[in-house]
Amino acid sequence: MKMNFNRTIGGVLIALIGFVGFTSCSDDFPSNVESDKYTDLKSVKIVNAGAQGNEVLEGTIDEATKTITFPRLDTLTDFSAVKFEAVTSDGATLEKDVVNIPFQKGDTQRDVILKVVNSPRFKEYKAVIRFKVPVYGADFTKGTVYDYSSNPVGNPTYAGFGGGLTRGTGFDGKHVLVINRGNMGVHLLSVEDLKNNVTKPIPVNTTGVTGGTYPYNMGAQVNGRTYIASLSTALASPLKLYYWEDPAAAPQVIANINVGSLAGAGTRHGDNFSIGLDNNGNGYAYFISMGTQIIRLKIEAYKNVTETSVINTAVVYGQWSFYNRIGNTDNYLITGHDKVVGIANNGGGVSYNMAASSIPVHAGDPRVIEFNGERYLLVVTVPRGGNANDCKMYVYNITKGANIVDAITAFEQSDNKKAIYEFSISGNTTTAPGTQSGYHIVKNAEGKDEKLMIYGASADFGFTIVEFPVNVLED
Repeated sequence: MKMNFNRTIGGVLIALIGFVGFTSCSDDFPSNVESDKYTDLKSVKIVNAGAQGNEVLEGTIDEATKTITFPRLDTLTDFSAVKFEAVTSDGATLEKDVVNIPFQKGDTQRDVILKVVNSPRFKEYKAVIRFKVPVYGADFTKGTVYDYSSNPVGNPTYAGFGGGLTRGTGFDGKHVLVINRGNMGVHLLSVEDLKNNVTKPIPVNTTGVTGGTYPYNMGAQVNGRTYIASLSTALASPLKLYYWEDPAAAPQVIANINVGSLAGAGTRHGDNFSIGLDNNGNGYAYFISMGTQIIRLKIEAYKNVTETSVINTAVVYGQWSFYNRIGNTDNYLITGHDKVVGIANNGGGVSYNMAASSIPVHAGDPRVIEFNGERYLLVVTVPRGGNANDCKMYVYNITKGANIVDAITAFEQSDNKKAIYEFSISGNTTTAPGTQSGYHIVKNAEGKDEKLMIYGASADFGFTIVEFPVNVLED
């Protein structure tokens, strides 16, 4: 773009023009010099792969990205001295044709830099060295996105999320539960419909759902069953938990708590709701108050609340909190919208806290997923404001470790704490977020893991489902 300056200050412009005109005629500036010192890599191969060191693997060069890929290397290869042979431009050579590749058990690939030199020029290529080892987990490079959030991807934000009217949602792989406090009411959305860009609400019968500051606010989908909780903001306001096996039928009230009569319960419950049940429907549900108090419900056979108690934590996790069971164990992940993730038992005791720098401190609704031999940590950031200025799904690999404490410890001590997958639901903030995560594992006819589905949602910003296939060894 050409720029014209037409202002003068005390004749300076004229002087500058004269100076530029004078210097531009000078022959002192260097000009482009043609050179025959080219550094093109025309072909490359590994010539000593395999247990006997006699296998030859031809590389595929992507000149646009300066990347080289090879067929997978046998793990019996001598990785201390992998030899490359290359065809290059005349006069050019590989700076090093024998490379030490630090292969360790559990590695699936390593990257090394091959440098083509033809002094004074050089060019670098990244050689991707993949190992012939069994692969596990999900293939996070092949996610299929079903998006109904406020980002530019996919469909528009689902209508039920406008105006802060939807704070609570749920997901079980078959349905998305939407708890809308406005005209849309409580309803389900079929995941199969959503995959075909169809949003057809399935009404949930709310006959008899009354009481509380809001009669319905939070909830969950668990193995085809629906749970919805009221919001209780005063000691006398009832905290109710409803249960459906059939959304068309009237619900069962499985908990009706006069919070004022429950000693030590604290105030305001129902801004959050966490439930962790095994395949027989046994486990606990939690309502974290504004203080250290938590109302805990023991649930048997999905719908029988056999115990209502109050437990306490050492930390005030606050209004937007989460208390998620890890598989069928007695371990839980607990956090708030501005607190680090901790590992807890079912009584409020925390044995381990993650460092604030390991993952975003506003990471919410943390869940541990075990899929096809790997273990992941799924979180959705809570867009509360301040430094929490987005709503994004993150997946971290925490496979290493015999148990969850070992796994989180190994993750935090590693050099690479980068997420293996992330997806933005929104880049905006909200003053009253309700943020949820979820996942579902699809199994094949033999009962083996086949697909992993993850879910993220937030008030005002909608929801997203992403489906990943099982990882397979490809050459």
